[in-house]
Amino acid sequence: MHVQRFAFPTLLGLLVLVAACAGPSAPPPSTEVVAAHRAQLPSDPGDAAWRDAPVFTATLIPQDMVEPRLLEPSTDKMQVRALSDGTSVAFRLDWTDATEDALPGLARFSDACAVQLPVGMQADVPAPQMGEPQRPVEIVYWRAYWQSMVDGREDSITALFPNATVDHYPFEAASLQAGSEAQHEMAQRYAPARALGNEMAGPRKQPVQDLIAEGPGTIRPAPETRSVGGGKRTDQGWSVVLSRPLPKGLEPGSRTQVAFAVWQGEHREVGARKMRSVWVPLLRQK
Repeated sequence: MHVQRFAFPTLLGLLVLVAACAGPSAPPPSTEVVAAHRAQLPSDPGDAAWRDAPVFTATLIPQDMVEPRLLEPSTDKMQVRALSDGTSVAFRLDWTDATEDALPGLARFSDACAVQLPVGMQADVPAPQMGEPQRPVEIVYWRAYWQSMVDGREDSITALFPNATVDHYPFEAASLQAGSEAQHEMAQRYAPARALGNEMAGPRKQPVQDLIAEGPGTIRPAPETRSVGGGKRTDQGWSVVLSRPLPKGLEPGSRTQVAFAVWQGEHREVGARKMRSVWVPLLRQK
């Protein structure tokens, strides 16, 4: 009878003790992206300013609405944090990726990510699939192979293909004096994209680009890139910070919408072949 009388209170006490040792319970997951206020925005994903920022888990789905479609899911979620200094908003994006894909070339695909917002504040936002005609969206786009160039990778054959043996390459022809007019003319002849000023031809000074779209297949460079950012490889995948000007009209306490996308190079994802989110509420904290 003694055992029966004290068994329940003893068990209850043990449960209380275990709960106390476990510490406070984790906060409930956020249902929206909250841009917490900070006096200064960090550019490094490892900065201590990110520690207390609310974390939103964005569910990602394959882009299977327009060609070329992604039919096999890859990255299923992304951790999102946001901070604002009253002028700009910075997003930190973290996702799992077992391989680092940061080199351009034939049959090579770069890891990448993007943040998308509607142009202007509006109650009825355009379609999350890159906007609609006359209803554009703004996109901040980061690529791992741009990051590798910014971090110091040389834009040369030996850097891209370490095991290659160069018999003859116009840029490196021994008969051409370095810096000579003849060498410059040869470089232009064999690199027409650079000769025409193609922005995608590298080398690049920053790993991000601002884009505008009004529906699938309409994406184009913005008149200028005002966003900045950078990414770092982690033990699990990538951690990327993208900072851009606050959307016009997004006052403290107000909301707009934001969407995210990820490309996994190992999965041969490029262009429309990507994992994406739907629109998610973005709150600018007071």
